[in-house]
Amino acid sequence: MQFNPYPFEKLRELLKDCKTQKEGINLSIGEPGFHAPKSVVDSIKDNAHLIRYYPSLQEDLICSQIDFIQDRFNVKLQTDEIIPTFGTREVLFNFPHFILANERFIRNEIPCIAFPNPFYQIYEGVQIANKARAIYMPLNQENSFKPMLSKDNLNKVDMVILNSPNNPTGQILNIHELEEWARLALQYNFILINDECYSEIYKTNPPPSLLEACINIGNKDFKNTFVINSISKRLSTPGLRSGFIAGDKTILNEYRVFRTYVGISMPNTLQKASIIAWREKEYAEDIRKKFATNLDIAQTIFNNTQIFPYTFYLWLNVKKDSIKIQNNMTSDTFFTKNLYEKTGHKVLPGSYLGRNNVGVDYVRIALTQEQDLMYKVLRDIKDIYDS
Repeated sequence: MQFNPYPFEKLRELLKDCKTQKEGINLSIGEPGFHAPKSVVDSIKDNAHLIRYYPSLQEDLICSQIDFIQDRFNVKLQTDEIIPTFGTREVLFNFPHFILANERFIRNEIPCIAFPNPFYQIYEGVQIANKARAIYMPLNQENSFKPMLSKDNLNKVDMVILNSPNNPTGQILNIHELEEWARLALQYNFILINDECYSEIYKTNPPPSLLEACINIGNKDFKNTFVINSISKRLSTPGLRSGFIAGDKTILNEYRVFRTYVGISMPNTLQKASIIAWREKEYAEDIRKKFATNLDIAQTIFNNTQIFPYTFYLWLNVKKDSIKIQNNMTSDTFFTKNLYEKTGHKVLPGSYLGRNNVGVDYVRIALTQEQDLMYKVLRDIKDIYDS
């Protein structure tokens, strides 16, 4: 099997020979530029001695995540309907792997997985690892950046991964659209996952969860459906690696056994900190407001660009018909390189996140810094954009 280079590896290759005129900011990665809460940091210090023990799952961690889900989405889960995970990258890879390698969930000799395009690279990684067929669901202005499948593909697919709120576009599926996906998963008997890692980044109205949609259509056991979430964005703690998968307990019970062989366990020290983190509301709200302010700043500066009020990315169309692109570059790679050379700021070409030319002409800009710095950097980017 052969995996495609990770987007950030491709970005390093693109910029490796560039000589920058200034020192800039890295806005290519979705890493919040704010401090983690003191309560979480102090917990890590206070419980550092626990590294002498093998990890064992803390029941309080499960309870804190269940409480978060009930408080945020008004959905009450049972303890066997959720599994804490070591962040979400690992579960976004090994849970689909568990499904696609299990003949019970596969209709055809070659498994089939559908996911949005552009996408988070892990979705493609698990498709390649399982030698599965990929069905790309293009996100573009014509479909309002929302994924869909034809009836023919619904009959073929074994698994669908959604990503609402979406990275990189910022678009969401509303509750009625999530309900329709939940119905389709039952009607066509495929596994449905929603990657909800950006659920806590929004301007005014919080986006819905697939769990809510299941309850609304009467699927109270979450048959065939799962959500995956993380505390990384919500609390500016990506290094804590605290996430969960929740949904169909029948499948989760089997997956729980599978995980014991994968060997991914959160250290007890980090579990203690995670228990505090999932219950931290005030600090999370402060961070949400910072991201909301940055979205307002971006919309003011790029006033002709549609910016959805979810996640913290600006999905900026940089195609300019008046500019002649040379050396087989696309408009997004040309803009990225030109911006870096003149300002030192890094953004991510959209073509690195998509396939079949989806994402070309866009760059992804992470709105993750403090307000004053964010305004200055976006003004720099706008100057290059206009020129």
